[in-house]
Amino acid sequence: MITSSSNPRMKYIVQLNKKARTRYKERVFVVEGIKMCLEAPRAQIQEMYVSEGFLADGRNRELLEGYSYETVADSVFSKVSDTKTPQGILSLVRMPEYTLEDLLGQNPHLLVLESIQDPGNLGTMMRAGEGAGVTGVIMDKGTVDIFNPKSIRSTMGSLFRVPFYITDNLPGTVGALKGRGVAIYAACLGGKQLYDEPDYSRPCGFLVGNEARGLSPGLMDLADSYIRIPMEGRVESLNAAVASAILMYEASRQRRQGVILHAR
Repeated sequence: MITSSSNPRMKYIVQLNKKARTRYKERVFVVEGIKMCLEAPRAQIQEMYVSEGFLADGRNRELLEGYSYETVADSVFSKVSDTKTPQGILSLVRMPEYTLEDLLGQNPHLLVLESIQDPGNLGTMMRAGEGAGVTGVIMDKGTVDIFNPKSIRSTMGSLFRVPFYITDNLPGTVGALKGRGVAIYAACLGGKQLYDEPDYSRPCGFLVGNEARGLSPGLMDLADSYIRIPMEGRVESLNAAVASAILMYEASRQRRQGVILHAR
C-alpha cells in the first residue's frame, strides 16, 4: 500500500493532472471515479489506484474483479485527486490514437471546433455529440486539452467512444473535408440561413468557434453556408456547448427522419 504523497508514482499522477505537456509526452492521462474507470477500455488502462476507504465497501471490491490495482492511503489519495470529493478510484489510461479517416465513416456528421476554451464546454460537446450520433469531433491546438481533468469529467465517458482528431492546421483540415464532399456550416449570429433549413442528411460538419470571439475570419471563409439559431427575448447568443448540441441534434433528427421515410 502507498502511504506517502512523496511516492514517485503519486507525484507522477499530480504532474499528469496539472500539465498537458507531461500528458502528451507520456501519451497518458488520468481518469477518476467509478464510472470513468470502468468505462475505460481495459486494454488502455496502464495503472489503477484505489483508496482504503473505497475498498472497505465490499460492492466496490466486486466491481474491481479482474482488474489489477494498487491500494493508496485515504490521506494520500485525497492529495493526488483532482476532485474536491474523491470517489477513491483513478486510472492512468493510454491516449487513444485516431486519424482523420477514422472520423469520416459512411456519412460523416462532424463537429469542428476552433479555440474552445472552457473544459466543461468541450466535454459537454463530446457528450452531446455521442448522443446525437456524430462520427467524430475535430479540434485545433488552440482548443483546451480534451485530456484536461475537467474536460474528461464533463464527457461522462464519451471520450472513450467518440473519435476525435486534434489538428495543427484547422483550415487545411477543413479544406480536406470539403475535398471529401463534406458540406461545412459555420454557426454565427449573422448567418443568412436558419439552422434547420439546410439538408444535413448528407455529409456535413458544423464549425463552432471560441466562446467570446466566435470563428476566425479565415475559417469562416471556408464555410459553404452561414447558419444561425434564432433568438427570442433579449438573449444575444447561446453557450457554445448548447448551440453545438442544437445543431448536432438537428442533423440527427433529419437523418433519423430520412431513415424512417426510406423504410416506408
